Amino acid sequence: MQFWPRKRSTHSLVRVRSWADENKVKPLGFIGYKAGMVQLRIVDNRPKSLTKGQTIALPSTIIECPSMTVFGVVFYKDSKTLKTVLAGKLDKELGKRMPLPKNKNHNFSNIGEYDDLRLLVHSNPKSTGIGVKKPKVMELALGGNKEGKLTYAQQMLGHEIKIEDVFDAGNSVDVHGVSKGKGYQGTVKRFGVPIRQHKAEKTKRGIGTLGSWTPKRVQFTVPQPGKMGYHLRTEHNKQILRVGQDGKEVNSAGGRVNYGLVKNHFVLLKGSVVGSKKRAVFLCKSIRPNVKHVKEAPELVNVIK
Repeated sequence: MQFWPRKRSTHSLVRVRSWADENKVKPLGFIGYKAGMVQLRIVDNRPKSLTKGQTIALPSTIIECPSMTVFGVVFYKDSKTLKTVLAGKLDKELGKRMPLPKNKNHNFSNIGEYDDLRLLVHSNPKSTGIGVKKPKVMELALGGNKEGKLTYAQQMLGHEIKIEDVFDAGNSVDVHGVSKGKGYQGTVKRFGVPIRQHKAEKTKRGIGTLGSWTPKRVQFTVPQPGKMGYHLRTEHNKQILRVGQDGKEVNSAGGRVNYGLVKNHFVLLKGSVVGSKKRAVFLCKSIRPNVKHVKEAPELVNVIK
């Protein structure tokens, strides 16, 4: 009952419905690709830790972050789309994701009164080694006031956003992703029900009853076999340990297993991240940050590849 409904995600890249508040005029999120995990040796900077000041090992996840391209701006009025402005030149790879309009409106005049605006961005997976050209498209919120948002949108339309423009080392982020798909599974693996005694009636790896005698409708709380995995999950308050520019810092000989070489800018996140390798994840500013977390990133000694 912790997650309900127990159903598969509609898309491989999640849709963010709530955004954190931000005073600075900048994007509130970034699209990255999970490259795998690596072990770091850092100097512990937690004030109440028993190993404070000592060098410890820490598991970390590599998220490759190729630059995102701003190809449009959407204006909203009363939660409805008022106007959409597109860049003068669109990437041909974007046509693999959506039909490209022949007559593009790239004029910011005659917008009228609007409540908010969002950036239309797409990733550039062709610059990575995952073997995918079709980009991920997302509507990205901005921080700051309306005037600052409009100025920023006019400057960035048709240009690229880098990970350094959004996050710094030590920031706390929320990771939105889709978990690994497990296929069709039974009740023991899917719900953790106990395996019955071998002399039980009919089956061992099943439940005793679907409810009361001859139920007209089985309740949704009754464990039953079905599809498992590929669920939308959000992990809150993951600390960014490092924002790197050269993939050689984390590449092993021959590249990361089941991923390849990290060729673009990357971030190292503390701990694990939901999803399989090569899958797109979305990093955004923490919507409910933990005030007790240390805001400074620990000193990185080296990377154990």
